[in-house]
Amino acid sequence: MNREDFEVLSNNCYLDSAATALKPKCVISKISEYYSDYPANIHRGEYDIAERAESEYNKAREIVASFLGARNDEIVFTSGTTDSLNMVINGYFKNILNKGDEVILTEAEHASLILPWFNLVNELGIVIKYIKLDDNYHVTIDNLKDVITDKTKVISLAQITNVLGDIRPIKDICALAHEKGIKVLVDGAQSVPHIKVDVKDLDVDFLAFSGHKICGPTGIGVLYGKKELLNEIKPTRLGGGMNVSFDTPNEIVLKELPLRLEAGTPNIAGAIGLGEAINYINNIGIDNIYKHECELKEYFLDKVKDIPYIHVYNKVVDSGIIAINIDDIFAQDVGYYLNKYKICVRTGNHCAKLLKNVIGTDHTIRISLYLYNNKEDIDKVVKLLSDKERIMKEMLV
Repeated sequence: MNREDFEVLSNNCYLDSAATALKPKCVISKISEYYSDYPANIHRGEYDIAERAESEYNKAREIVASFLGARNDEIVFTSGTTDSLNMVINGYFKNILNKGDEVILTEAEHASLILPWFNLVNELGIVIKYIKLDDNYHVTIDNLKDVITDKTKVISLAQITNVLGDIRPIKDICALAHEKGIKVLVDGAQSVPHIKVDVKDLDVDFLAFSGHKICGPTGIGVLYGKKELLNEIKPTRLGGGMNVSFDTPNEIVLKELPLRLEAGTPNIAGAIGLGEAINYINNIGIDNIYKHECELKEYFLDKVKDIPYIHVYNKVVDSGIIAINIDDIFAQDVGYYLNKYKICVRTGNHCAKLLKNVIGTDHTIRISLYLYNNKEDIDKVVKLLSDKERIMKEMLV
């Protein structure tokens, strides 16, 4: 699917899109266009190229908002998912939570979603509780209900996790949470690039994602929040572009959303590139992308089902993320072996270091699929993984 748009595929088999997606030619061209044709700052200049830069930046926000089913003033540009999550946790929840308040997570979450909450355990004395995953490592509403108490204030989960690839029932979770006055913060880093995400339909309070995982540039991210909640965030960064005036320490007036949360010169090229990436995804169709990934995953599972030493952790998961291990061979060694043949996979703990408590290991080989992968990619990796003796032998070379 559209492989000709990604030059790096001419000599690489890229199976690591959960870490970062490849960038199509149109995104690279759009970023180059900004730096070549109108490389000015925004919100500051009255000259033509500055006005064009600001117009393109604003257009990118409109594209993102439409993609998520949000309003323009509910979209804040950040440096990535990590930045967005920290902004919400430290700029909003830190100011409303008290000692003993409970936040619900799972042990399958990414470090960017867990560590900021750990920090509030130490600073405020909040309590973290974990949803027990079922036998297929899924979140169920019944298991969520088991950990909710009258002290629960926040449910904080990825919509799709980055190792096991399980899709959480976020709409049902939000409905249950809001009945009880609980806020929901969603890590959308692995979901927004792969499935249709409508924040109004889901009724999420906050959602974060990164541009680089949806064929956009690195260094740009998005925080969506309901307007009334974004207005309650205390900015964690102060500076130019986000204030109306500051005459004394007691007379600081901030701009309206979303600018009040975008201090300093933003990543203009990144935002413009992200807008172009979303246009690219829209032209292909997010539903078509998701269907393609699931078909490739099923093709992989069928190919390896009779290879006894390949252990697949997440067979019953409807996404393009596959977590495996080869019996008796360290995951990183397999990664080095595959790299000799220009096959790119991720190995290690994937920033989900509590997951070992669930699956019994802290190192896996992750194959993550996207729109530009095909069955030939699967055939290449399966062929190399199907000869365990060859792997062992080449490890010693």
